Amino acid sequence: MPIVLIEMECIMKKLTFISIVFFSGIFLPCLQAEDKLISTESKRPPNKKVKAEDETAKEREVVTESEVEINGKVVKYTAKAGTLMLKTDYGEKKASIFYIAYTKKDVNDISKRPITFSFNGGPGSSSVWLHMGLLGPRRAKMTDEGRMSAPPYSYENNNYSLLDQSDLVFIDPVSTGFSRAVKNEKAKQFHGVNEDIDSVGKFIKLFITRHKRWSSPKFLIGESYGTTRSAGLSKYLQGQGMDLNGICLVSSVLDFQTLRLGKGNDLPYPLMLPSYTATAWYHKKLSPELQNKKLPELLKEVEDFALGDYATALIKGDRLNDQQKMAVSENLAKWSGLSKEYVSRSNNRINSSYYFKELLRSEGKTIGRYDSRIVGKDRSDVSDHGEYDPSYSGILGSYTACMNAYVREELKYESDMPYNILTSKVHPWNYGRWTNNYLAVSDDLRSTMNKNPYLKVFVASGYYDLATPYFATDYTFDHMDLPENIKKNVMIKYYEAGHMMYSRKKCLAELKNDLDHFYQNTLNGE
Repeated sequence: MPIVLIEMECIMKKLTFISIVFFSGIFLPCLQAEDKLISTESKRPPNKKVKAEDETAKEREVVTESEVEINGKVVKYTAKAGTLMLKTDYGEKKASIFYIAYTKKDVNDISKRPITFSFNGGPGSSSVWLHMGLLGPRRAKMTDEGRMSAPPYSYENNNYSLLDQSDLVFIDPVSTGFSRAVKNEKAKQFHGVNEDIDSVGKFIKLFITRHKRWSSPKFLIGESYGTTRSAGLSKYLQGQGMDLNGICLVSSVLDFQTLRLGKGNDLPYPLMLPSYTATAWYHKKLSPELQNKKLPELLKEVEDFALGDYATALIKGDRLNDQQKMAVSENLAKWSGLSKEYVSRSNNRINSSYYFKELLRSEGKTIGRYDSRIVGKDRSDVSDHGEYDPSYSGILGSYTACMNAYVREELKYESDMPYNILTSKVHPWNYGRWTNNYLAVSDDLRSTMNKNPYLKVFVASGYYDLATPYFATDYTFDHMDLPENIKKNVMIKYYEAGHMMYSRKKCLAELKNDLDHFYQNTLNGE
Protein backbone atom coordinates (compact mmCIF):
# COMPACT_ATOMS: atom_id res chain seq x y z
CA MET A 1 0.00 0.00 0.00
CA PRO A 2 1.17 1.89 -0.16
CA ILE A 3 0.19 -0.31 0.37
CA VAL A 4 2.32 -1.87 0.72
CA LEU A 5 1.87 -5.01 2.39
CA ILE A 6 4.58 -5.95 4.81
CA GLU A 7 5.31 -9.25 2.95
CA MET A 8 2.43 -11.60 2.73
CA GLU A 9 3.94 -14.23 5.02
CA CYS A 10 3.86 -11.60 7.80
CA ILE A 11 0.06 -11.58 7.88
CA MET A 12 -1.15 -13.20 11.07
CA LYS A 13 -2.51 -16.72 11.22
CA LYS A 14 -6.13 -16.88 10.14
CA LEU A 15 -5.99 -13.31 8.81
CA THR A 16 -7.72 -13.95 5.54
CA PHE A 17 -9.32 -10.67 4.71
CA ILE A 18 -6.59 -9.45 2.33
CA SER A 19 -7.13 -10.70 -1.19
CA ILE A 20 -4.97 -10.14 -4.21
CA VAL A 21 -7.04 -8.59 -6.95
CA PHE A 22 -5.86 -7.94 -10.48
CA PHE A 23 -7.23 -5.10 -12.59
CA SER A 24 -6.21 -5.20 -16.23
CA GLY A 25 -6.90 -2.59 -18.89
CA ILE A 26 -9.64 -0.73 -17.01
CA PHE A 27 -10.70 2.29 -19.03
CA LEU A 28 -12.35 4.99 -16.98
CA PRO A 29 -12.88 8.70 -17.67
CA CYS A 30 -10.20 10.51 -15.67
CA LEU A 31 -9.14 14.13 -15.41
CA GLN A 32 -6.34 14.76 -17.88
CA ALA A 33 -3.88 17.53 -18.57
CA GLU A 34 -3.05 18.61 -22.10
CA ASP A 35 -0.06 16.51 -23.03
CA LYS A 36 2.15 16.67 -26.05
CA LEU A 37 3.55 13.42 -27.36
CA ILE A 38 7.24 13.95 -28.07
CA SER A 39 8.44 10.54 -29.26
CA THR A 40 7.84 6.83 -29.10
CA GLU A 41 10.12 3.84 -29.24
CA SER A 42 9.14 2.88 -32.81
CA LYS A 43 7.27 4.02 -35.91
CA ARG A 44 4.33 1.70 -35.40
CA PRO A 45 0.90 3.09 -36.42
CA PRO A 46 -0.82 5.31 -33.80
CA ASN A 47 -2.90 3.49 -31.17
CA LYS A 48 -1.65 0.07 -32.27
CA LYS A 49 -0.90 -1.91 -29.13
CA VAL A 50 2.27 -3.92 -28.79
CA LYS A 51 1.61 -7.61 -28.38
CA ALA A 52 2.17 -8.73 -24.82
CA GLU A 53 4.60 -11.48 -25.84
CA ASP A 54 6.86 -8.92 -27.57
CA GLU A 55 7.00 -6.34 -24.80
CA THR A 56 9.99 -7.67 -22.90
CA ALA A 57 12.09 -8.17 -26.02
CA LYS A 58 13.42 -4.61 -26.23
CA GLU A 59 13.52 -1.34 -24.37
CA ARG A 60 10.74 1.19 -24.89
CA GLU A 61 10.23 4.82 -23.98
CA VAL A 62 7.32 7.20 -24.49
CA VAL A 63 7.83 10.89 -23.70
CA THR A 64 5.20 13.51 -22.92
CA GLU A 65 5.23 17.02 -21.50
CA SER A 66 2.88 18.57 -18.98
CA GLU A 67 2.69 20.84 -15.94
CA VAL A 68 1.31 20.93 -12.41
CA GLU A 69 0.86 23.67 -9.82
CA ILE A 70 2.70 23.05 -6.54
CA ASN A 71 2.74 25.51 -3.65
CA GLY A 72 1.24 28.15 -5.90
CA LYS A 73 3.89 27.81 -8.63
CA VAL A 74 3.58 26.07 -11.99
CA VAL A 75 6.14 23.31 -12.54
CA LYS A 76 6.62 22.27 -16.16
CA TYR A 77 8.01 18.80 -16.61
CA THR A 78 8.84 15.97 -18.97
CA ALA A 79 7.41 12.53 -18.25
CA LYS A 80 9.02 9.34 -19.53
CA ALA A 81 7.25 5.99 -19.31
CA GLY A 82 9.42 3.13 -20.41
CA THR A 83 11.55 0.11 -19.71
CA LEU A 84 15.22 -0.55 -19.10
CA MET A 85 16.73 -3.93 -19.81
CA LEU A 86 18.77 -5.62 -17.10
CA LYS A 87 21.57 -7.65 -18.65
CA THR A 88 24.45 -9.78 -17.49
CA ASP A 89 28.02 -8.56 -17.89
CA TYR A 90 28.04 -10.55 -21.13
CA GLY A 91 25.02 -8.74 -22.55
CA GLU A 92 22.44 -11.46 -21.95
CA LYS A 93 18.96 -10.05 -21.31
CA LYS A 94 17.46 -10.92 -17.95
CA ALA A 95 14.52 -8.62 -17.15
CA SER A 96 12.61 -5.63 -18.45
CA ILE A 97 12.05 -3.03 -15.69
CA PHE A 98 9.21 -0.57 -16.13
CA TYR A 99 9.57 2.96 -14.77
CA ILE A 100 7.90 6.36 -14.93
CA ALA A 101 10.28 9.31 -14.60
CA TYR A 102 9.50 13.01 -14.19
CA THR A 103 12.12 15.70 -14.81
CA LYS A 104 11.58 19.40 -14.28
CA LYS A 105 12.07 21.50 -17.40
CA ASP A 106 14.34 24.52 -17.75
CA VAL A 107 16.92 23.29 -15.23
CA ASN A 108 20.26 24.87 -16.09
CA ASP A 109 22.49 22.70 -13.90
CA ILE A 110 21.29 19.13 -13.30
CA SER A 111 24.22 18.55 -10.96
CA LYS A 112 22.32 20.66 -8.42
CA ARG A 113 18.92 19.11 -9.18
CA PRO A 114 18.09 16.14 -6.89
CA ILE A 115 16.82 12.86 -8.31
CA THR A 116 14.64 10.57 -6.19
CA PHE A 117 13.96 6.88 -6.79
CA SER A 118 10.71 5.62 -5.30
CA PHE A 119 9.00 2.27 -4.84
CA ASN A 120 6.49 0.51 -2.64
CA GLY A 121 6.81 -2.87 -1.01
CA GLY A 122 4.71 -6.00 -0.60
CA PRO A 123 6.83 -7.82 -1.64
CA GLY A 124 4.79 -7.86 -4.82
CA SER A 125 3.59 -4.27 -4.97
CA SER A 126 4.04 -1.84 -7.81
CA SER A 127 5.02 1.77 -7.13
CA VAL A 128 1.47 3.05 -7.66
CA TRP A 129 0.73 4.03 -4.05
CA LEU A 130 3.52 6.54 -3.50
CA HIS A 131 3.27 7.57 -7.14
CA MET A 132 -0.43 8.43 -7.24
CA GLY A 133 -0.94 9.10 -3.55
CA LEU A 134 1.94 11.30 -2.47
CA LEU A 135 4.78 12.16 -4.82
CA GLY A 136 3.70 12.27 -8.46
CA PRO A 137 2.06 15.16 -10.36
CA ARG A 138 -1.29 13.33 -10.50
CA ARG A 139 -3.15 11.89 -7.54
CA ALA A 140 -6.03 9.41 -7.21
CA LYS A 141 -9.13 11.23 -5.96
CA MET A 142 -10.27 10.23 -2.49
CA THR A 143 -12.32 11.97 0.18
CA ASP A 144 -10.45 14.43 2.37
CA GLU A 145 -10.36 11.78 5.12
CA GLY A 146 -8.81 9.21 2.77
CA ARG A 147 -11.92 7.13 2.20
CA MET A 148 -13.15 5.77 -1.10
CA SER A 149 -15.43 7.80 -3.31
CA ALA A 150 -18.12 6.34 -5.55
CA PRO A 151 -16.94 4.75 -8.83
CA PRO A 152 -16.13 5.49 -11.58
CA TYR A 153 -12.87 6.85 -10.21
CA SER A 154 -10.79 9.77 -11.41
CA TYR A 155 -7.49 11.43 -10.66
CA GLU A 156 -6.54 15.06 -10.20
CA ASN A 157 -3.56 17.38 -10.18
CA ASN A 158 -1.43 16.77 -7.11
CA ASN A 159 -0.66 20.17 -5.66
CA TYR A 160 1.43 18.42 -2.98
CA SER A 161 3.79 16.65 -5.40
CA LEU A 162 7.50 16.51 -4.59
CA LEU A 163 8.36 17.44 -8.18
CA ASP A 164 9.16 21.02 -7.19
CA GLN A 165 11.97 19.71 -4.97
CA SER A 166 13.31 16.77 -6.98
CA ASP A 167 13.08 14.83 -10.21
CA LEU A 168 11.23 11.57 -9.60
CA VAL A 169 11.68 8.01 -10.85
CA PHE A 170 9.10 5.36 -9.90
CA ILE A 171 10.37 1.78 -10.17
CA ASP A 172 8.28 -1.37 -10.49
CA PRO A 173 10.33 -4.41 -9.38
CA VAL A 174 10.22 -7.56 -11.53
CA SER A 175 6.71 -9.10 -11.83
CA THR A 176 5.00 -5.89 -10.63
CA GLY A 177 3.56 -3.16 -12.82
CA PHE A 178 4.72 -3.85 -16.39
CA SER A 179 8.09 -5.26 -15.27
CA ARG A 180 8.77 -8.85 -16.30
CA ALA A 181 11.57 -11.36 -16.62
CA VAL A 182 12.38 -11.80 -20.31
CA LYS A 183 11.36 -14.88 -22.24
CA ASN A 184 13.10 -18.08 -21.12
CA GLU A 185 14.27 -16.46 -17.88
CA LYS A 186 12.72 -17.55 -14.59
CA ALA A 187 11.15 -14.70 -12.67
CA LYS A 188 11.91 -16.32 -9.32
CA GLN A 189 15.58 -15.34 -9.70
CA PHE A 190 14.41 -11.80 -8.82
CA HIS A 191 12.04 -12.76 -6.01
CA GLY A 192 14.03 -12.55 -2.82
CA VAL A 193 15.55 -10.11 -0.36
CA ASN A 194 19.01 -9.97 -1.92
CA GLU A 195 17.80 -10.68 -5.46
CA ASP A 196 15.38 -7.75 -5.25
CA ILE A 197 18.01 -5.36 -3.89
CA ASP A 198 20.42 -6.45 -6.61
CA SER A 199 17.96 -5.93 -9.51
CA VAL A 200 16.60 -2.59 -8.27
CA GLY A 201 20.14 -1.44 -7.47
CA LYS A 202 21.30 -2.31 -10.98
CA PHE A 203 18.34 -0.43 -12.44
CA ILE A 204 19.25 2.70 -10.43
CA LYS A 205 22.88 2.55 -11.55
CA LEU A 206 21.87 2.08 -15.20
CA PHE A 207 19.32 4.90 -15.06
CA ILE A 208 21.82 7.28 -13.44
CA THR A 209 24.40 6.40 -16.08
CA ARG A 210 22.03 6.66 -19.05
CA HIS A 211 20.67 10.03 -17.93
CA LYS A 212 24.03 11.46 -16.82
CA ARG A 213 22.97 12.03 -13.20
CA TRP A 214 26.04 10.80 -11.34
CA SER A 215 26.70 14.38 -10.20
CA SER A 216 23.13 14.97 -8.95
CA PRO A 217 22.05 14.65 -5.29
CA LYS A 218 20.39 11.25 -4.87
CA PHE A 219 17.47 10.20 -2.65
CA LEU A 220 15.38 7.07 -2.05
CA ILE A 221 11.77 6.99 -0.89
CA GLY A 222 10.26 3.62 0.05
CA GLU A 223 7.07 2.58 1.78
CA SER A 224 6.43 -0.51 3.96
CA TYR A 225 8.59 -3.34 2.56
CA GLY A 226 9.96 -0.60 0.33
CA THR A 227 11.69 0.74 3.45
CA THR A 228 13.30 -2.67 3.91
CA ARG A 229 14.48 -2.42 0.31
CA SER A 230 15.73 1.15 0.89
CA ALA A 231 17.94 0.14 3.81
CA GLY A 232 19.38 -2.74 1.80
CA LEU A 233 19.87 -0.53 -1.25
CA SER A 234 21.72 2.09 0.77
CA LYS A 235 24.41 -0.46 1.57
CA TYR A 236 24.36 -2.01 -1.91
CA LEU A 237 24.73 1.31 -3.72
CA GLN A 238 27.41 2.49 -1.32
CA GLY A 239 29.33 -0.68 -2.12
CA GLN A 240 29.04 0.26 -5.80
CA GLY A 241 30.52 3.70 -5.14
CA MET A 242 27.21 5.56 -5.10
CA ASP A 243 26.61 7.48 -1.87
CA LEU A 244 23.13 8.82 -1.17
CA ASN A 245 22.14 12.20 0.23
CA GLY A 246 18.85 11.17 1.79
CA ILE A 247 16.48 8.28 2.46
CA CYS A 248 12.78 8.69 3.26
CA LEU A 249 11.05 5.80 5.01
CA VAL A 250 7.25 5.82 4.93
CA SER A 251 5.57 3.33 7.31
CA SER A 252 8.85 1.68 8.08
CA VAL A 253 9.80 -1.92 8.86
CA LEU A 254 13.52 -2.60 9.19
CA ASP A 255 13.32 -5.40 11.76
CA PHE A 256 10.55 -7.96 11.38
CA GLN A 257 10.96 -9.26 14.90
CA THR A 258 9.15 -6.11 16.02
CA LEU A 259 6.07 -7.17 14.01
CA ARG A 260 5.84 -10.94 13.79
CA LEU A 261 3.68 -12.41 16.49
CA GLY A 262 4.64 -15.94 17.44
CA LYS A 263 5.46 -18.28 20.26
CA GLY A 264 8.61 -17.12 21.99
CA ASN A 265 8.54 -13.60 20.56
CA ASP A 266 6.82 -11.20 22.96
CA LEU A 267 8.44 -8.10 21.49
CA PRO A 268 5.56 -7.02 19.20
CA TYR A 269 2.96 -6.90 22.00
CA PRO A 270 4.25 -3.81 23.84
CA LEU A 271 5.20 -2.17 20.53
CA MET A 272 1.64 -2.59 19.20
CA LEU A 273 -0.04 -1.26 22.33
CA PRO A 274 0.31 2.51 21.63
CA SER A 275 -1.37 1.98 18.23
CA TYR A 276 -4.21 0.13 19.98
CA THR A 277 -4.56 3.11 22.33
CA ALA A 278 -4.67 5.56 19.42
CA THR A 279 -7.30 3.41 17.72
CA ALA A 280 -9.45 3.11 20.85
CA TRP A 281 -9.11 6.87 21.43
CA TYR A 282 -10.27 7.60 17.87
CA HIS A 283 -13.31 5.34 18.25
CA LYS A 284 -14.04 6.73 21.75
CA LYS A 285 -13.58 3.43 23.56
CA LEU A 286 -11.41 4.74 26.39
CA SER A 287 -12.46 6.11 29.75
CA PRO A 288 -13.62 9.76 29.82
CA GLU A 289 -10.41 10.72 31.60
CA LEU A 290 -8.27 9.33 28.76
CA GLN A 291 -10.59 10.48 25.97
CA ASN A 292 -10.19 14.09 27.09
CA LYS A 293 -6.41 14.04 26.58
CA LYS A 294 -4.59 15.11 23.45
CA LEU A 295 -3.42 12.09 21.47
CA PRO A 296 0.37 12.73 21.69
CA GLU A 297 0.10 13.29 25.46
CA LEU A 298 -1.92 10.11 25.85
CA LEU A 299 0.51 8.05 23.79
CA LYS A 300 3.48 9.18 25.85
CA GLU A 301 1.80 7.67 28.92
CA VAL A 302 1.06 4.34 27.28
CA GLU A 303 4.57 4.16 25.79
CA ASP A 304 6.01 4.42 29.30
CA PHE A 305 3.76 1.58 30.46
CA ALA A 306 4.56 -0.52 27.38
CA LEU A 307 8.33 -0.34 27.89
CA GLY A 308 8.04 -0.49 31.67
CA ASP A 309 5.59 -2.63 33.60
CA TYR A 310 4.14 -4.36 30.54
CA ALA A 311 7.47 -5.39 28.99
CA THR A 312 8.71 -6.56 32.39
CA ALA A 313 5.58 -8.67 32.93
CA LEU A 314 5.98 -10.35 29.53
CA ILE A 315 9.61 -11.18 30.26
CA LYS A 316 8.70 -12.70 33.62
CA GLY A 317 6.02 -14.91 32.10
CA ASP A 318 4.71 -17.46 34.59
CA ARG A 319 6.83 -15.99 37.34
CA LEU A 320 4.04 -13.46 37.79
CA ASN A 321 1.50 -14.43 40.43
CA ASP A 322 -2.25 -14.14 39.79
CA GLN A 323 -2.49 -10.75 41.45
CA GLN A 324 0.33 -9.33 39.30
CA LYS A 325 -1.19 -10.79 36.13
CA MET A 326 -4.55 -9.22 36.96
CA ALA A 327 -2.90 -5.83 37.53
CA VAL A 328 -1.35 -6.03 34.04
CA SER A 329 -4.72 -7.06 32.57
CA GLU A 330 -6.41 -4.05 34.13
CA ASN A 331 -3.86 -1.67 32.64
CA LEU A 332 -4.00 -3.36 29.23
CA ALA A 333 -7.77 -3.09 29.23
CA LYS A 334 -7.52 0.58 30.16
CA TRP A 335 -5.11 1.39 27.32
CA SER A 336 -6.52 -0.91 24.61
CA GLY A 337 -10.25 -0.28 24.95
CA LEU A 338 -10.93 -4.00 25.41
CA SER A 339 -12.57 -5.65 28.42
CA LYS A 340 -10.44 -6.86 31.31
CA GLU A 341 -11.93 -10.34 30.89
CA TYR A 342 -10.90 -10.53 27.23
CA VAL A 343 -7.38 -9.29 27.94
CA SER A 344 -6.97 -11.73 30.81
CA ARG A 345 -8.14 -14.67 28.65
CA SER A 346 -5.55 -13.65 26.04
CA ASN A 347 -2.83 -14.09 28.67
CA ASN A 348 -2.10 -10.36 28.37
CA ARG A 349 -1.04 -10.82 24.74
CA ILE A 350 -3.43 -9.06 22.35
CA ASN A 351 -3.20 -10.51 18.85
CA SER A 352 -3.66 -7.75 16.29
CA SER A 353 -5.76 -9.89 13.94
CA TYR A 354 -8.25 -10.40 16.78
CA TYR A 355 -8.10 -6.75 17.84
CA PHE A 356 -9.43 -5.71 14.43
CA LYS A 357 -12.62 -7.56 15.27
CA GLU A 358 -12.87 -7.23 19.04
CA LEU A 359 -12.67 -3.46 19.60
CA LEU A 360 -15.99 -2.65 17.89
CA ARG A 361 -17.63 -6.08 18.22
CA SER A 362 -20.57 -4.64 20.16
CA GLU A 363 -21.28 -2.38 17.17
CA GLY A 364 -20.85 -5.19 14.64
CA LYS A 365 -17.90 -3.44 12.96
CA THR A 366 -14.36 -4.41 11.99
CA ILE A 367 -11.50 -1.90 11.98
CA GLY A 368 -8.90 -1.61 9.23
CA ARG A 369 -5.38 -2.97 9.45
CA TYR A 370 -3.75 -0.29 7.33
CA ASP A 371 -5.86 2.51 8.76
CA SER A 372 -7.73 1.71 11.96
CA ARG A 373 -9.92 4.80 11.56
CA ILE A 374 -11.76 3.03 8.76
CA VAL A 375 -14.36 0.39 9.61
CA GLY A 376 -16.34 -2.24 7.75
CA LYS A 377 -19.08 -4.79 8.30
CA ASP A 378 -18.51 -8.56 8.24
CA ARG A 379 -21.03 -11.32 7.62
CA SER A 380 -20.47 -12.70 11.12
CA ASP A 381 -20.31 -10.69 14.33
CA VAL A 382 -18.97 -13.63 16.37
CA SER A 383 -15.89 -14.63 14.35
CA ASP A 384 -12.47 -14.05 15.90
CA HIS A 385 -11.09 -12.14 12.90
CA GLY A 386 -12.37 -9.95 10.09
CA GLU A 387 -13.14 -11.34 6.66
CA TYR A 388 -11.54 -8.36 4.87
CA ASP A 389 -9.62 -5.17 5.56
CA PRO A 390 -11.91 -2.18 4.96
CA SER A 391 -8.95 0.21 4.78
CA TYR A 392 -7.45 -1.82 1.91
CA SER A 393 -10.59 -2.58 -0.06
CA GLY A 394 -11.46 1.12 0.11
CA ILE A 395 -8.43 2.16 -1.96
CA LEU A 396 -7.58 -0.76 -4.25
CA GLY A 397 -10.20 -0.04 -6.90
CA SER A 398 -9.47 3.68 -7.04
CA TYR A 399 -5.70 3.38 -7.42
CA THR A 400 -5.99 0.50 -9.89
CA ALA A 401 -8.45 2.27 -12.16
CA CYS A 402 -6.61 5.59 -12.07
CA MET A 403 -3.20 4.06 -12.77
CA ASN A 404 -4.47 2.03 -15.72
CA ALA A 405 -6.17 5.08 -17.19
CA TYR A 406 -3.31 7.48 -16.46
CA VAL A 407 -0.48 5.41 -17.91
CA ARG A 408 -2.32 4.68 -21.16
CA GLU A 409 -4.27 7.90 -21.72
CA GLU A 410 -2.08 10.69 -20.36
CA LEU A 411 1.36 9.11 -20.55
CA LYS A 412 0.48 7.40 -23.87
CA TYR A 413 2.11 4.12 -22.89
CA GLU A 414 0.10 1.42 -24.68
CA SER A 415 0.29 -2.16 -23.49
CA ASP A 416 -1.82 -5.31 -23.55
CA MET A 417 -0.05 -6.62 -20.45
CA PRO A 418 -1.86 -6.23 -17.14
CA TYR A 419 -0.35 -3.61 -14.88
CA ASN A 420 0.17 -5.67 -11.73
CA ILE A 421 -0.79 -3.37 -8.87
CA LEU A 422 -0.17 -6.07 -6.29
CA THR A 423 0.74 -9.63 -7.18
CA SER A 424 1.26 -12.91 -5.36
CA LYS A 425 3.49 -14.15 -8.20
CA VAL A 426 6.60 -13.09 -6.30
CA HIS A 427 5.96 -15.76 -3.68
CA PRO A 428 7.53 -17.80 -2.25
CA TRP A 429 9.91 -14.95 -1.44
CA ASN A 430 13.50 -16.05 -0.88
CA TYR A 431 14.74 -14.80 2.49
CA GLY A 432 18.23 -16.18 1.96
CA ARG A 433 20.29 -16.02 5.15
CA TRP A 434 17.17 -14.84 7.01
CA THR A 435 15.23 -18.05 6.28
CA ASN A 436 13.79 -19.34 9.58
CA ASN A 437 14.89 -16.07 11.14
CA TYR A 438 13.63 -12.50 11.42
CA LEU A 439 14.50 -10.33 8.45
CA ALA A 440 16.45 -7.32 9.73
CA VAL A 441 18.18 -4.63 7.67
CA SER A 442 18.54 -1.92 10.30
CA ASP A 443 22.23 -2.75 10.65
CA ASP A 444 22.69 -2.23 6.91
CA LEU A 445 21.36 1.29 7.35
CA ARG A 446 23.50 1.85 10.44
CA SER A 447 26.62 0.76 8.56
CA THR A 448 25.80 3.01 5.61
CA MET A 449 25.18 6.05 7.84
CA ASN A 450 28.44 5.50 9.72
CA LYS A 451 30.42 5.36 6.48
CA ASN A 452 28.57 8.36 5.03
CA PRO A 453 27.99 10.84 7.88
CA TYR A 454 26.21 13.22 5.49
CA LEU A 455 23.37 10.77 4.80
CA LYS A 456 20.08 12.03 6.27
CA VAL A 457 17.06 9.82 7.04
CA PHE A 458 13.44 10.95 7.27
CA VAL A 459 10.86 8.62 8.84
CA ALA A 460 7.08 9.05 8.51
CA SER A 461 4.76 7.02 10.77
CA GLY A 462 0.97 6.92 11.13
CA TYR A 463 -0.61 6.63 14.58
CA TYR A 464 -3.45 4.50 13.17
CA ASP A 465 -1.23 2.09 11.24
CA LEU A 466 -1.66 -1.43 12.64
CA ALA A 467 0.47 -3.00 9.88
CA THR A 468 3.74 -1.22 10.72
CA PRO A 469 3.08 0.39 14.12
CA TYR A 470 4.89 3.64 14.79
CA PHE A 471 6.30 2.48 18.15
CA ALA A 472 7.92 -0.55 16.49
CA THR A 473 9.73 1.88 14.19
CA ASP A 474 10.81 3.99 17.16
CA TYR A 475 12.10 0.87 18.91
CA THR A 476 14.14 -0.10 15.85
CA PHE A 477 15.87 3.27 15.63
CA ASP A 478 16.40 3.31 19.39
CA HIS A 479 18.37 0.07 19.04
CA MET A 480 20.54 0.90 16.00
CA ASP A 481 23.53 1.97 18.13
CA LEU A 482 24.12 5.09 16.06
CA PRO A 483 26.87 7.40 17.29
CA GLU A 484 25.65 10.67 18.77
CA ASN A 485 26.88 12.72 15.82
CA ILE A 486 24.91 10.46 13.44
CA LYS A 487 21.68 10.28 15.47
CA LYS A 488 20.96 13.92 14.59
CA ASN A 489 20.71 12.86 10.94
CA VAL A 490 17.46 10.98 11.67
CA MET A 491 14.15 12.88 11.65
CA ILE A 492 10.95 11.07 12.73
CA LYS A 493 7.49 12.57 12.20
CA TYR A 494 4.06 11.26 13.19
CA TYR A 495 0.68 11.75 11.51
CA GLU A 496 -2.89 11.19 12.62
CA ALA A 497 -3.66 8.70 9.87
CA GLY A 498 -2.75 5.14 8.89
CA HIS A 499 -0.20 3.25 6.78
CA MET A 500 -0.82 5.57 3.83
CA MET A 501 -0.98 8.70 5.96
CA TYR A 502 -0.98 10.81 2.78
CA SER A 503 -4.46 9.52 1.89
CA ARG A 504 -5.84 11.97 4.46
CA LYS A 505 -5.64 15.48 2.96
CA LYS A 506 -4.59 17.14 6.23
CA CYS A 507 -1.71 14.70 6.68
CA LEU A 508 -0.75 14.96 3.01
CA ALA A 509 -0.19 18.69 3.48
CA GLU A 510 1.81 18.08 6.66
CA LEU A 511 3.93 15.38 5.01
CA LYS A 512 4.60 17.57 1.98
CA ASN A 513 5.78 20.37 4.25
CA ASP A 514 8.02 17.98 6.22
CA LEU A 515 9.53 16.50 3.06
CA ASP A 516 10.23 19.96 1.66
CA HIS A 517 12.12 20.89 4.82
CA PHE A 518 13.98 17.56 4.80
CA TYR A 519 15.18 18.01 1.22
CA GLN A 520 16.14 21.64 1.70
CA ASN A 521 17.97 21.00 4.97
CA THR A 522 19.76 17.98 3.52
CA LEU A 523 20.95 19.89 0.47
CA ASN A 524 22.01 22.85 2.61
CA GLY A 525 24.01 20.59 4.91
CA GLU A 526 21.86 21.36 7.95
